[in-house]
Amino acid sequence: GAKMSRRRADSQGSLGPDDEVMPYSDDDTDDELEPSSEGEPEAPHAPAEVRVSEMGWKVKANDRPYHHLPEFQKKVCLCIKKSRYSGNSIKTYKYNVLTFIPLNLFEQLRRVANLYFLALLILQIIPDISTLPWYTTLIPLVVVLGVTAIKDLVDDLARHRMDKEINNRKCEVLLDGRFQESKWRDIEVGDVVRLKKNDFIPADILLLSSSNPNSLCYVETAELDGETNLKFKMGLRVTDERLQEERQLAEFDALIECEEPNNRLDKFTGMMQWQSERYPLELDNMLLRGCKIRNTEECHGLVVFAGADTKIMRNGGKTRFKRTKIDELMNYMVYTIFVLLILVSAGLAIGHTFWYEEIGSNAWYLFDGKGQNASYRGFLSFWGYIIVLNTMVPISLYVSVEVIRLGQSKFINWDLQMYFAEKDTPAKARTTTLNEQLGQIEYIFSDKTGTLTQNVMQFKKCTIAGRTYGIDPVDWSWNQLADKRFEFMDHSLVACIRSRKDKDVTEFFKLLSLCHTVMVEHNDGDLVYQAASPDEGALVTAARNFGFVFLSRTQDTITIREMDQEMTYEMLALLDFNSDRKRMTIILKFPDGRIRLYCKGADTVIYERLAPNSRHKETTQTALDIFANATLRTLCLCYKDISADEYEAWSRKHKDAQLAMYDRDIALDRVYEEIECNLLLIGATAIEDKLQDGVPETIATLAKADIKIWVLTGDKKGTVSPFSPTGKCLSSEIVCYFHVSSENLRIRQANRRNELPTTRRGKKKPAEPFFPQPGKNALIITGGWLIDFVDMACECEAVICCRVTPKQKANVVSLVKKYKKAVTLSIGDGANDVNMIKTADIGVGISGQEGMQAVMSSDYAFAQFRYLERLLLVHGRWSYIRMCKFLRFFFFKNFAFTLVHFWYSFFSGYSSQVAYEDWFITLYNLCYSSLPVLLVGLLDQDVNDKLSLKFPKLYLPGQQGTLFNYRNFFISLFHGIFVSLIIFFIPYGAFLQTMGQDGEAPSDYQSFAVVTASSLVFIVNLQISLDTSYWTFVNCFAVLGSIAIYFGIMFDIHSAGIHVLFPSAFTFTGAASNALRQPYLWLTIILTVGISLLPVICIQFLHKTIWPSVGDKTGSFHCEEKKKPPAFQRGRRSRRSAYAFSHSRGYADLISSGQSIRRRPPTRGGPQDSIREVPQREAENI
Repeated sequence: GAKMSRRRADSQGSLGPDDEVMPYSDDDTDDELEPSSEGEPEAPHAPAEVRVSEMGWKVKANDRPYHHLPEFQKKVCLCIKKSRYSGNSIKTYKYNVLTFIPLNLFEQLRRVANLYFLALLILQIIPDISTLPWYTTLIPLVVVLGVTAIKDLVDDLARHRMDKEINNRKCEVLLDGRFQESKWRDIEVGDVVRLKKNDFIPADILLLSSSNPNSLCYVETAELDGETNLKFKMGLRVTDERLQEERQLAEFDALIECEEPNNRLDKFTGMMQWQSERYPLELDNMLLRGCKIRNTEECHGLVVFAGADTKIMRNGGKTRFKRTKIDELMNYMVYTIFVLLILVSAGLAIGHTFWYEEIGSNAWYLFDGKGQNASYRGFLSFWGYIIVLNTMVPISLYVSVEVIRLGQSKFINWDLQMYFAEKDTPAKARTTTLNEQLGQIEYIFSDKTGTLTQNVMQFKKCTIAGRTYGIDPVDWSWNQLADKRFEFMDHSLVACIRSRKDKDVTEFFKLLSLCHTVMVEHNDGDLVYQAASPDEGALVTAARNFGFVFLSRTQDTITIREMDQEMTYEMLALLDFNSDRKRMTIILKFPDGRIRLYCKGADTVIYERLAPNSRHKETTQTALDIFANATLRTLCLCYKDISADEYEAWSRKHKDAQLAMYDRDIALDRVYEEIECNLLLIGATAIEDKLQDGVPETIATLAKADIKIWVLTGDKKGTVSPFSPTGKCLSSEIVCYFHVSSENLRIRQANRRNELPTTRRGKKKPAEPFFPQPGKNALIITGGWLIDFVDMACECEAVICCRVTPKQKANVVSLVKKYKKAVTLSIGDGANDVNMIKTADIGVGISGQEGMQAVMSSDYAFAQFRYLERLLLVHGRWSYIRMCKFLRFFFFKNFAFTLVHFWYSFFSGYSSQVAYEDWFITLYNLCYSSLPVLLVGLLDQDVNDKLSLKFPKLYLPGQQGTLFNYRNFFISLFHGIFVSLIIFFIPYGAFLQTMGQDGEAPSDYQSFAVVTASSLVFIVNLQISLDTSYWTFVNCFAVLGSIAIYFGIMFDIHSAGIHVLFPSAFTFTGAASNALRQPYLWLTIILTVGISLLPVICIQFLHKTIWPSVGDKTGSFHCEEKKKPPAFQRGRRSRRSAYAFSHSRGYADLISSGQSIRRRPPTRGGPQDSIREVPQREAENI
């Protein structure tokens, strides 16, 4: 019988790097895009054909000692040697019991801030410098490191559990002549194993024999490539015949020579030497780890690669560590603060030197007997100030940011509106470090099949002998074997078949039921089809419903039931489908002895091979165009009769080609071409792959938020063009540039290269725009022109790339990342998207039809594309706004707190004396000011989720990064300087000449410290209250609680009892109770707080009324929708005109649709009229 095998010819069709030849591994996505290679596609590499001489991997069956021979050892380090064959246990965890603490500490101390605090701690232990006790740094540092370490530990324990579970799975291994149960981790290279139905495959195994005829074995490869359909593997004929019994297997002693372990999932070359014969091995003989045995009772195999050498483990790729833009900014800001800190400390140290020479050395009461000169004291003072002012670099910053991100991730996991009930899959944030980046996305790269579509195929229409069928619904009650879920619209076709008059119609469905590679299972009298692709399943199901039922197949026969009688056809040859042939052919011998060839394939390929006298070419072509425009996937069907002599001659050539050692694929292709010619057209089928729910709406909304969507797909152009990212399909104003002709592009490229590079880099836009008319352009391109097209593509609203390999998908993403410096998100559902998901700033996996590969390497996962809108416009936007608010405030509160020491130093001889009490400094960031800010970072919303989705324009500030940048940072800095000035100088002025009620002056250092500290705590907590836009009970509790905790702890620390216990650590005995008895000091505190907050309140008021942000407007519109119309309408005008002058578009749609219930004053000219004139269309874009 003919050998059923899938071969992949090298694709010569594509320009650019040839993907079959160039392995696409995960590790080299960014490195290939060197600036030098801008433009020209690389020349295809020479085919990496593995010659026999290069095969360096030797495996001997049933011979464990062989693999431990010295020749197979490799040096690990110095004199330790290890076998080059790895064991079968895998390890994905990072730490073990011994290495956890050292490794984790090492990783955390690589963070600049943590290292800096460690250095401070060491400085504080030196007695000459120490201005603050060591515990002020130690306590926060321990808390910070501890929290992070616990988080890492929990993550790592989960990995340990996974590894343990996998390594302890059971499997039968042939030891001492019989099969014994063994754990996966004990399997070694060269072992013979027995696998049962539904077992996972423990290593990369050479299939020797199986219980199916001809040693066929079916595997499901979902974990490997995400496809849930079955693939079949074949044992070699020789091993199939001689290796069925246990005894035979135990005596098996072949030597396998094959390629070294690598990550190519689509290639394997090797040789088996056994009983002085050599047999070629290929991928079809290999069962790869990670697949599952299906429809096969048991099979035997020989382990070739184990553990870390297996292809699936080699494919893991390095997980890239992703960081957000805000993270990078934050680090730069910490460096900026650090530079400031050194400058300020140096200035104060110089001040101290001068002061000591002029005043300090002459004051007898300051003599300390140390005999140090002025410059040495200045030097010590420098280090002292570094310690005092260290709180400018906030240690708790990083930990708070982690906590906030963790909270945001939990909110995503808990969001019921992103939970898909049918599959019971909630959304899952798999990474907790990227949330605010979701609010800054500019480009989305999406896969098409399964991501935008459901990957459920339906047979919709067909054209047979020039006549098109498929308009109204059909009742299937006449056919008991029909699949009830099948829908088709057209009675005339059914009538045609049942009358059996029309020869073409019967031929058409006979072809569909015979020409395929579907497997069939009988489940309780029901037929279940296992197809290699959903399209193929849909076609066979269609034939089945129309009365041509595929029943069973063996190696060389196919049985179908035509209407009522069973027929068995002998299969002479099966010429399988692959991505370059784009067609599949089967040659059958009918029961009456004639030989007929059936072929189905893509219209482009079939039309080239039709006989000149074939009928219905034109009518079918028009039908095909109509189908393609309705986004249906089309296939053409044709046949041809062959004489016995012709077949004999061809069959001999076919056998020779199958045995060719080198370039076997090319030889086979030549032979295939000879027989697939002069075909006669029967008709064509059209299958629909439905869009998922809500996809067009989601895309439209995201487009309004100025997010550009690119679709990268492996499908051909026809299936994509009508479906397009700009909302409800390619909308009418969008000009389509198909295949921008390569001549055009070459000229353009030449012009661009000849310009001086300087001019090109300088301008933001390319010298001449690519498209004649600006406006909405869509670009639909094919493989070859990737590099130079970035500039062109970015002028478009929508870009669709067709026939893109996984490697190219990743390249497109990194091109945009690199040249546009934009934040990118890619979303996909299959293993072919993994590269792209790992390359983009944020990767989203859809847990859908195609296995879990994409989800495993993604940062966020959910079940339906439409949830992306909520993830970005609601969660992403909120996370970004919260994080920015949090950071702005955090920097402010630390500046306001620390710079008081700076002003104080002018009055203390620059002697690095602290302005507050030590314990206040220790606890300020931990207890007194942390909770309210944290809660704003977790819970704040400027507008609620419904409005966020209703007005996508609210997303823009995130893309432009306007809420947190250097400008905001310096505003926070100056705000902090202003507040610290007030906190210091108002109490200072109040204390200058004052007298308490008891006739004593309360103007001592300790009372002063209490007053400044209390003012600071009030100001910081009230300021955050002003910045909170969404109040909950928790926020309220936190603000009041922080103030209460402050007073509670202060009175404890200033109590006499604690001083008695630790006299050296607690020196402020009775200061608080003494100071806060004086009404005068309370008035001072109130004055300080008032003066600090008044300017802020004024500025906020002005901002909201005169320069409202889009968010403010949306919020106020929302309120106005709810309010009743006021009866009295004078003086409405100023408020109205504020909107008319605002810089962004007005809300004409709200007003004109009558949703905003505010009545218009009858006739009053003036600015508010300009609102009404905003055209409806424009307003909808908000």
